[in-house]
Amino acid sequence: MDWLQASIIAVIQGVTEFLPISSSAHLLFPSLLFGWSDQGLAFDVAVHLGSLLAVLFYLRQDLLALWQGTWQWLLGKGWNQHAYLALLLVLATIPAVIAGFALQGWIEVNARALWVVAATTISFGLLLGWVDWRARRQYELEKMSWQHALLVGLAQALALIPGTSRSGITMTAALALGYKREAAARFSFLMSIPIILAASVLMMFELGQQTSAIDWQPMLIAFLVSGFSAWLCILLFMRLISRLGMWPFVVYRLLLGIGLLWLLSN
Repeated sequence: MDWLQASIIAVIQGVTEFLPISSSAHLLFPSLLFGWSDQGLAFDVAVHLGSLLAVLFYLRQDLLALWQGTWQWLLGKGWNQHAYLALLLVLATIPAVIAGFALQGWIEVNARALWVVAATTISFGLLLGWVDWRARRQYELEKMSWQHALLVGLAQALALIPGTSRSGITMTAALALGYKREAAARFSFLMSIPIILAASVLMMFELGQQTSAIDWQPMLIAFLVSGFSAWLCILLFMRLISRLGMWPFVVYRLLLGIGLLWLLSN
């Protein structure tokens, strides 16, 4: 893998990881259009770690507040909103973890066909548009209840199906429950941290079982490029979401799904 190929795939991963447009659908295009082979496990680890670093850096103030609030609660200094939100994130992560262990093998065999990715890209895109159009958008993140966190977590489990988009389905669920766009996006990004971290740890464990040599230069490029592109994407998305809404991403998903169907028919 040369530096250009590594950079292109890393940008795709970084940009699509946090936008509601499905990273798995986009990562099909390099192989379909250019005939590029699978980039390998080490590359996947690099781009995931880059994306993780990006969201950690962007949400550093939120994470610091969550840590301090949780620590104060553990020290017996009283219950607080930050400790509550931290526990909600744990609760919201559980469904995806259970579903991942239970269904990953089945999904690998049955749900990675191109037509499945195209269908989920279109259908969940339309669902996002409809919910954004009908949503009340009245609650801030501080109003999140454990029931709502669990429902958003159950929605996140659906993202195991390629083309769904983890960020897309979690934002859709939060919007449907009445949360403002910025609150839905922020909770989705916070939820991504344990999921990306867990995936990275599992991939690093698998990587440790391999004996083949690793070319570190493209891995470093992938890490840096995916991290910067993911951070920039989150920054712009959060600044523009209140004005743009979700419909630009809905239209994009429709075009993407149609493009995948066109490739399927050729």
